[in-house]
Amino acid sequence: MADVIKCVRCGQRVPGLDRAPFGGQLGRKIHEQVCQACWKAWVSTQNQLINHYGLSTINPEHQQFLINNMESFLFGQGLQTQIDTTLQGTIPN
Repeated sequence: MADVIKCVRCGQRVPGLDRAPFGGQLGRKIHEQVCQACWKAWVSTQNQLINHYGLSTINPEHQQFLINNMESFLFGQGLQTQIDTTLQGTIPN
């Protein structure tokens, strides 16, 4: 069972993730500071970004775009990139 944490995004004391979503320092930070509901919200938003911009998760540039937006979404002020339908199929600068 997941530990109860105070989520950095929503500010509530709720269960955190059962395990880090991926390796490394960022994965540990998410595990320690982000609740299940906020992580689920990010995964949904990530899927929207991938589908809207036609991103490939094996492309390093696309990975960095997603990481930047994930950090902003979970720990900052929302998405760095608002989904702009005029840019469908391209990565905004």
